[in-house]
Amino acid sequence: MTKALGYAAKHSFSRLKPLEFDRPEPKANEVQIDVLYCGVCHSDIHQVENDWGNTVYPCMPGHEIIGRVSAAGASVSRHKVGDLVGVGCMIDSCRQCEPCREGDEHHCEGHNSWLATYNGPMKPAAQTEDGVNTYAEDNTYGGYSNVIVIPEDFVLKVPESLPIEAAAPILCAGVTTYSPLKHWGVKAGDKVGIVGLGGLGHMAVKLAIAMGADVTVFTTDKDKVEPGKALGASRVVIEGDKDAYKELELSFDFILSTIPEKHKVDPFITLLKRNATYCAVGALDQIPGYNNQELIMHRRTLAGSLIGSIAETQEVLDFCAEKGVAPDVQVIDIQDVNAAYKKVKNEDVRFRYVIDMASLKREMDEAA
Repeated sequence: MTKALGYAAKHSFSRLKPLEFDRPEPKANEVQIDVLYCGVCHSDIHQVENDWGNTVYPCMPGHEIIGRVSAAGASVSRHKVGDLVGVGCMIDSCRQCEPCREGDEHHCEGHNSWLATYNGPMKPAAQTEDGVNTYAEDNTYGGYSNVIVIPEDFVLKVPESLPIEAAAPILCAGVTTYSPLKHWGVKAGDKVGIVGLGGLGHMAVKLAIAMGADVTVFTTDKDKVEPGKALGASRVVIEGDKDAYKELELSFDFILSTIPEKHKVDPFITLLKRNATYCAVGALDQIPGYNNQELIMHRRTLAGSLIGSIAETQEVLDFCAEKGVAPDVQVIDIQDVNAAYKKVKNEDVRFRYVIDMASLKREMDEAA
């Protein structure tokens, strides 16, 4: 075992505080990574506060991890000590079900589904018929820590040309928006709507533009009009602007919603062209009712998408490096993470906080 330190919450109502714990030594197929940067995802906040009713405590978030390999198991061939690497939302899957065999690990249909970078398996033992956890890990600790140990085939290669502090959000916000844009075939000349302009939304705007699309942003925040235009959106519409919505009817090839909570979809359905799709990626909650006639009359589709596969995550990292795309980030010390959570909830961040884990190392050195 390796002594480790991270920041974790022990209850839904408690702040993140330092927690000492043990990391296992790397197995033959695993690498040990010294964490350099870790993004702060809105999902981290939902999980810490048990908004989805499935949190395992202590909860140590962090699934947008950039670091360097510091040790490797005997059979590791994909990575070597010193490599700049990344870890996203998952660190293992059953590897045997149809989705896993087809490279869709994030849709794992195995006994416990995929193993999340933090908070354990997506389907814990208590939710199975036999009460078994095939991963033998009821809880996993994420990237708000100094070191992490991961199977090598769930570790991504980070192009050295990416700004290291900005690469972290690509591993969640990036792939979560890239995957549906790719799956629904967004291409040059398409008209794409992005609903919400936060951590996911601003990446969606950048990626869609890099794919050649004409992008319109929908937001409830008037303070995000100019930032949206600065990102390259051709138009920023304040939600509820009836004249703008009327003008945009039947005009979008694809609309991607990044709003992290339940929201009405009716206002956007009429904006879709025939055969077009509205896809939600931000909300793990019930979506309010909609007028099915509007779907039927134009053969429109309501859809959802979940993060992305390991292959897609590597693909979006390489795409961002090739196109010069990087998230807009604000770097913070880990000691400021609780204040950052409040600002994320108040939408007071442009557009993603990233923790410089050197601040944790300093804390460890001072305590030694």
